[in-house]
Amino acid sequence: MKPDSRKQQALLQVQNKLGYIFEQPALLERALTHRSFSSRNNERFEFVGDAILNYTVARMLFDTFPDLPEGRLSRMRANLVNQDVLAEIAAELNIGDALFLGQGELKSGGFRRPSILADAVEAAFAAISFDADFATAENAVRRLFTVRVQKAESEHQGKDPKTLLQEALQARRFALPKYRIEQQVGEGNEAEFTVACDLGELGCITLAKANSRRQAEQYAAKEAFAWLEQKHPLKVKK
Repeated sequence: MKPDSRKQQALLQVQNKLGYIFEQPALLERALTHRSFSSRNNERFEFVGDAILNYTVARMLFDTFPDLPEGRLSRMRANLVNQDVLAEIAAELNIGDALFLGQGELKSGGFRRPSILADAVEAAFAAISFDADFATAENAVRRLFTVRVQKAESEHQGKDPKTLLQEALQARRFALPKYRIEQQVGEGNEAEFTVACDLGELGCITLAKANSRRQAEQYAAKEAFAWLEQKHPLKVKK
């Protein structure tokens, strides 16, 4: 089925932001097709795209930080290619508007779901390699990750959002956060958890959804940490 004009515009926008125009647009469409839409979906593309992404980011870190040991580089790569970062990149590329989703996923907001967005980004890298070659796909990854790699040695690198939030609260002498499940829909691999991160006396409660309780807690903690940094910045003693 040929995409309608609105979808075609969204697909063109993704290509412009990727910095690559497809000779075979059907490859990009396949990369952005979720399994809820068709049996010809992006899962196999994702398998290849994940390998391209991991190699390219590993090489970028290797070249950028020649003195760091393997263990440190591995942790940095894990922090750069995780679901959160890929979902951010998907938002930058406006991939959500170009996704092909089944009716159920459309109604439940699948175009905003981090796991779906992250998978689509990886699949897009594979699609570029199929349409052109590995080097072209590698260049696309490099364009999107150059600044992120350069900032990989930041103060918070290697710490997950829950750890960051806990340390930030302790530094300000506030009580530690409490996490609770607000809702669970489905079971097993299809489960979706809505988790709250409650900062108690500060009056801030953040909510986040994910396919696991642990991941939902991390997302909620990330939002709470951002709120804390903005509303209660840590005063540095001179």
